[in-house]
Amino acid sequence: MNLCKKPTRLAVIGLLIMTANLYGQSSLDNRQQPAAKTDHPQSFSDSTAMFLQLDEFVVYGSPLMKEVIPVQKLSGEQLKKLSSFSVADAIRFFSGVQLKDYGGIGGLKTVNVRSMGTHHVGVFYDGIQLGNAQNGQIDLGKFSLENIEEISLYNGQKSNIFQPGKDFGSSATIYLRSRTPHFEGNKRYNLHTSVKGGSFNLVNPSLLYEYKINDNLSASINGEHINSSGKYRYRYRRIFPNTGTVMYDTTAVRENGDIISSQFEGGVFGTIPKGYWRVKTYFYDSERGIPGAIVNNRWKNSQRQWDRSFFMQGVFQKSVTPKYDLLVNAKYAYDYMRYLNPDTTLMLIDNTFKQQETYFSVANRYNVTNKWDAVLSADMQYNALISDLDGFVFPKRVTTLVALASAADLGKVKMQGSMLATFVRERISSGNTVAGDNAKAAPNKQEFTPAFFISYKPFKSKNFNIRAFYKHIFRMPTFNDLYYTDIGNIQLKPEFTHQYNAGFRYEKMHEKNIIKQWELQADAYYNEVTDKIVAVPKGSGQYRWMMMNLGYVEIRGVDVATSATVEPLKDLFFNLRLTYTYQKAQDFTKRKSSVLQASTWGGQIAYIPWHNGSVVGSLDYKSWQLNYSFIYVGERYHSSANIPTEYEQPWYTNDMTVSKKFTVRKINLRTALEINNLLNQDYEVVLNYPMPQRNYKLSITVEI
Repeated sequence: MNLCKKPTRLAVIGLLIMTANLYGQSSLDNRQQPAAKTDHPQSFSDSTAMFLQLDEFVVYGSPLMKEVIPVQKLSGEQLKKLSSFSVADAIRFFSGVQLKDYGGIGGLKTVNVRSMGTHHVGVFYDGIQLGNAQNGQIDLGKFSLENIEEISLYNGQKSNIFQPGKDFGSSATIYLRSRTPHFEGNKRYNLHTSVKGGSFNLVNPSLLYEYKINDNLSASINGEHINSSGKYRYRYRRIFPNTGTVMYDTTAVRENGDIISSQFEGGVFGTIPKGYWRVKTYFYDSERGIPGAIVNNRWKNSQRQWDRSFFMQGVFQKSVTPKYDLLVNAKYAYDYMRYLNPDTTLMLIDNTFKQQETYFSVANRYNVTNKWDAVLSADMQYNALISDLDGFVFPKRVTTLVALASAADLGKVKMQGSMLATFVRERISSGNTVAGDNAKAAPNKQEFTPAFFISYKPFKSKNFNIRAFYKHIFRMPTFNDLYYTDIGNIQLKPEFTHQYNAGFRYEKMHEKNIIKQWELQADAYYNEVTDKIVAVPKGSGQYRWMMMNLGYVEIRGVDVATSATVEPLKDLFFNLRLTYTYQKAQDFTKRKSSVLQASTWGGQIAYIPWHNGSVVGSLDYKSWQLNYSFIYVGERYHSSANIPTEYEQPWYTNDMTVSKKFTVRKINLRTALEINNLLNQDYEVVLNYPMPQRNYKLSITVEI
C-alpha cells in the first residue's frame, strides 16, 4: 500500500472536520430546483451540469465554482466556429494540452494534459467515464462534434463534488456533453441534418432527430457516417543534422489512410419531481487503414484495423429530502478490435481483442448547513479482456472506489477537499498456451489519495479570484502493461502524480462599452510523475522488451487563457480567444547505460514543446460569420535525449471558415466553407507521420 504523506492527509482530513464550524454568506445548497425558462440554457453557470428543458421546467446541476478549480470550456456557437472535425481537433485550442495526431481523418488522436501522460487524462461522456482497460488510451478522433454541446477541461477534478468516485480519480478530466433536447414554444420535434464533403474524398452525412413525448419525457436519435480515402499530398524532407545537406526531399501521396465508419446514438430524457433521469446508447463501427511511419524509404504500409464499440448508460438524480440528494450511474460497454498486418516480410499478425466493462455508482450528498456540503460516493467497476494472441492470459479486474468529499463556501474563501480510497483485485483465466496456465495475476492493490482546493476573492465588487490546489492521484497499469505476451510485468506498481497549482481568474462585463466582456486566467504549476511505467530492453535481444517502473518526471509550467467580446458597430461582433503555455518537462529517469543516462538526464521529455499557443477569432455580422484559428507548437524533441538528431522543428497551422445563415419557409439553413492549413505548412505532430497540406471542406446544415 502506497500511502500519501502524513501532513497532506492530515490537512485534508482537518478540512473535512473544521468546515462544520465555519459560516459564510453564500449557499452551497445546489440541489435541483425549477428555474425560469431561457432560450440560452448553456448560459447557466455550471458548464458541466446536465440540464433538461421541457417547456417551463428546467433541471440543472450545481453552480460552477470557476474560481476554485481551473477550467476551460468550448460550447455552443464556439464549437461551431472552430475548423474542427472531431473532439480531438477542438481540444487543441485549450492551454496546457498536447495532442498526438498521427495524420488524416482516420488517424489515432490522443490527448496529454500538462505533460503527465495520456493515461492520466479521464474522458467522460455525459457524466460517465469512457474506459479502455486494454491500453488506457481513448481515441478522441472517433467522437464527432455534430452532437456535442460542450467540451470542458479541468485540471485536478471537476468543481462539483456531487459526483461519482471515478470523477476524483484522474489528474485531469475532459467532459463531453452531448446535446439535450430543447423545444421552442409548442414544437414537438427538432430535425438537424448536415452533409460535409471535401478533400480526402470525404463524404460525411449526419442526422439528429429529437421528439417531445410529453412535458416530462423526450427522446433523441442521431447517426453519422464517414467515408474517406484518406489520401493527401505531403512533402517529406530530411536533413543530415551534422552537415546540413539534404537526405530526402520529395512530394508523395499518403496511402492506406482510408476510413469508413458509422456512429449511432439514442437517448431518452425524463424529469421527475425534484430530479431527472436519462438513458443513452452508443454504437460505433469502423474499418480503417494504418498508413504507418515513413522510415527506411518505405512509403506505404498495409496494416488494417477494425473497431466496434457499444455502450449503454443511465443516470438518475433526485433530491430525496431538503438536505439529502441521491445520484446513481450505471453502464455496460463492449469493445471489439481486430488488427491485421498481412506483410509477411515483417511478421504476419492477425489478432482480435474483446473488452467488457460493467460499472455502477452511488453518490450521496448531505447539506450539513447552507454553507457546507458533504458527499460520500461508492463505485464498482468490472473489466475483462480476451484475445486470440498466442500466450495471452484472460485478465479480469474489479475496482472499488470510495470517495469522501466536502465543500465549504465562506464568502470570500471557498474550499474543497476529498479523499479517494481505491481497491483493485485482479484474476486471470487459462491462456492460449500451456505457459498461460502457469501465469499469475498482478497482486491486489489499495491506495488512498487526497486532494485540496482553495480560492480567495479579495474584492466584493470585483470578479477577481486567487486559487490554489494540491492533488495526489495515480493511474493503474493497463492490461497490456501487465499481461501482454512476453512484455507485460505483473509486478508493476501504479504510476503516481503530485500536482501543485496556483493561479487567478478575472472577468469584467461592460453593458454600454465597445468591449462587452473580457476574461483572463493564468495558472503556474509543478507536477511530479513517479514510478512512471516505461519499456526497457529485456536481456540481450534487440527486440525483447519489458514494462518497468523506472521513470521520474518533473514538470513546471504556466497556462494563460484570455478572451474578449467586442461590438465596434451595431450588429457587428468580434470574439477573440488566446491561449499560451510554457512547459519545462524534464526526464530524471535512472538508466543502466551511463552514456544514455548522460544524454537524457534532465532533458525535455518527448514531444513536449517549451512554448505553444493558439488564437481563435470570429467576426459576426447579422447572418454572416468569418472564423479564423491559429495553432503554434514550438521546438521539441522526439526523445529525452535532447540532441540534434532528435530535434523537431516548430510547426503552425492557420484555418479559416466562412459561413452564411438564412431561412427559407421556416427552415434554417447554414452553409460553410472551411480552409484548413491555409498557408500550406508542411509539418509533423509525430515523427515520420506527415500531416495534410492545404485542404477544404464544404458543409450544408438544415434545421427544422
